[in-house]
Amino acid sequence: MDLQVFPHRILGPDRTEMLLNEIEALDGVKRTVIQGPRLPPEDPNENPKYTERRVINVHGKEIDLKVKTGRIFIDVSTDFDIVEVKDSIDEICKELLPFGFDIDVGKFIRTQRTVTDNIKYGREGIPDELIGMTDQSAKLKDRVTILKK
Repeated sequence: MDLQVFPHRILGPDRTEMLLNEIEALDGVKRTVIQGPRLPPEDPNENPKYTERRVINVHGKEIDLKVKTGRIFIDVSTDFDIVEVKDSIDEICKELLPFGFDIDVGKFIRTQRTVTDNIKYGREGIPDELIGMTDQSAKLKDRVTILKK
């Protein structure tokens, strides 16, 4: 099963970084996906303090944040109780998202290979953690960052 954290506001890079670090530290979290509106490319003429597109650090790995965080999908391992993981995430969110949030349990991340996966990478060429993450018109390195635990 998966969890969806839906903050009542779009998150900035600092809060996204804190939230991802806390969630990724939990046992039972297999992968985390953030979704939201795309950030514009960096403009060299823009004042750097107003840019939200920047590198964040999640468990020692630098990630180029390319979206504003509107939703967070969390894939929970079947070896762990979904209710316990949800309760832990709820506590994290109460601390870091004082403006409110919703947490839903359901199936939000694909688990079966899609036609696009097979066309772009072949039947055997894609690891399980990348299933359903492909975009036929984008390079994988531009859209997905994998954090190894």
